Amino acid sequence: MKLWFTTAIALVVFTGCASRTQNLQLQNNNARQALLIQQQQAQIDALQAKLDAKAKAKRRQSAMPKAPKKNIKLKKVEDNNYSSGYMYPGEKKKKPIKVAQATTVSSTMDKAECIAMIGADKFEKYTQIFGSEAASIKRCSMLKAMKQ
Repeated sequence: MKLWFTTAIALVVFTGCASRTQNLQLQNNNARQALLIQQQQAQIDALQAKLDAKAKAKRRQSAMPKAPKKNIKLKKVEDNNYSSGYMYPGEKKKKPIKVAQATTVSSTMDKAECIAMIGADKFEKYTQIFGSEAASIKRCSMLKAMKQ
């Protein structure tokens, strides 16, 4: 019986130690896993904060319209108050180009002077085209004005 009693005590002690060792190992494993989960959760929270900040910035940009460059007062446009200046304010009116007036050529050009300038053949040709010598002389005076 002593042997039996000693064996039973030895089994209780060994099984109790073994289960306690397993419990300690499980607790250590659980603690490591909990620490790993906490670190991963901290990383996830940091990334989520970055995404939220970007989303807020994007919403802020799209929500607020840009300020207008000019303060333009709008008018009600009707058929009786149409004006191209209002409809197309960017268009500027072109200033007319000033042309320097040519000095007047003496209008007393005669037939001989005209023939000397352009030649007899062209003078006769202009006379036939325009119908009179006066028109040919006028043509000669225009040519002379253009040369000057």
